[in-house]
Amino acid sequence: MGYYFTSESVSEGHPDKVCDQISDAILDEMLRRDPDAKVACETMVTTGLAVVAGEVRYNGNVDIQETVRRVIERIGYTKAEYQFDSKSCGVLSAIHGQSQDINRGVVRDCEEEQGAGDQGIMFGYASNETNDYMPLTIKLAHRLLQELAAIRREGKVMKYLRPDAKSQVTVEYDENWKPVRIDTIVISTQHDEFSEDDEMMIQIIKEDICNILIPRVKAKLQKEICCLFKDDMKLFVNPTGKFVIGGPHGDTGVTGRKIIVDTYGGRGAHGGGAFSGKDSSKVDRSAAYAARYVAKNLVAAGVCDEVLVQIAYAIGIAQPVGFYVNTYNTCHVKDNDGNVISDALLAERIKELFDFRPYAIVRRFGLKNPVFEATASYGHFGHEPYTKKVEVFYEDDTTYKENGRIYKDVDFFSWERLDMVDDIKKLF
Repeated sequence: MGYYFTSESVSEGHPDKVCDQISDAILDEMLRRDPDAKVACETMVTTGLAVVAGEVRYNGNVDIQETVRRVIERIGYTKAEYQFDSKSCGVLSAIHGQSQDINRGVVRDCEEEQGAGDQGIMFGYASNETNDYMPLTIKLAHRLLQELAAIRREGKVMKYLRPDAKSQVTVEYDENWKPVRIDTIVISTQHDEFSEDDEMMIQIIKEDICNILIPRVKAKLQKEICCLFKDDMKLFVNPTGKFVIGGPHGDTGVTGRKIIVDTYGGRGAHGGGAFSGKDSSKVDRSAAYAARYVAKNLVAAGVCDEVLVQIAYAIGIAQPVGFYVNTYNTCHVKDNDGNVISDALLAERIKELFDFRPYAIVRRFGLKNPVFEATASYGHFGHEPYTKKVEVFYEDDTTYKENGRIYKDVDFFSWERLDMVDDIKKLF
């Protein structure tokens, strides 16, 4: 018997995502000055106000006001009528020093003995149902809002769009867990009040979603996914009516409230820890990236069709206290007798190949670099890795000077690389 599965996403203008981006932007600014910075930054936004708080330890000086306003402007809150705009909103900072009790666990005389910044369980997931090894439902939910934001920034059509938006996608699967069709799409997008006739506004927006947004999204999807858009698909646009009041004026936002949007849309599992605003000594973030890396490379190597990886830590301890793998009975690796090996044995073999100490994870993915603001909207996983020149304010053997400024080449989304596929194939 088949089933239906649903995932949601939110745009960068959603209040909670505004907070995630501000927190990660502040983290990045501190890492641009001190790659060993220890940061735990939280943000709250509401009508006309952004409040940042947290515990930090770094060398340098960051202009919190400028950083917060830059992010808000980039997102698109630039008009006073939004009741939250980059130039006039208040910005309050309550950032103070990191607890010495925490610092002693993550800073050691020998770097390799760096302990986990906290206890916790972290999960990584991958599936071969899409070409980026992400669940189909969350991939589609993200793509709809990414394209909607692109349309808004271009300003050529759908000129009424405002920054806040949400999406939700329901896919029908058959009894073999294969997607059959897209059953329902929900799009709620903030907009200008461009007519006194509310029903006419909704009708125009719905027609534009059908005739502009969805065709643009389909044009960027692989053929197998495009075939899932059927004539009987249900589409709900702004189901409650007009959506003029939105963003932080319509709903208070807080860092870390969209952890399922940030990960796998409800597929697999989640350990509960949020990502944004935390430096890589917090395994909530860095180990979740490592778990995704392992899961993605396992599926890409053909070891299994779907996999969930869990890593568990104790605060101040370098080595994980637990490692778990679940292939959902899709493992293809066999022993010498022709029997499929157990997930427990698979986990033992994988542990031989990967180093899950926080120090090793940080080195492998370059997590002392300012790479985190890019992760704070449309999910931390499923993006194409890339390298970009970034200005920093310190010098070491990885930096170089151009026109009196200091730069380094930084890898973004490095945990999405498939550079362990050959090693995994050799192992099995």
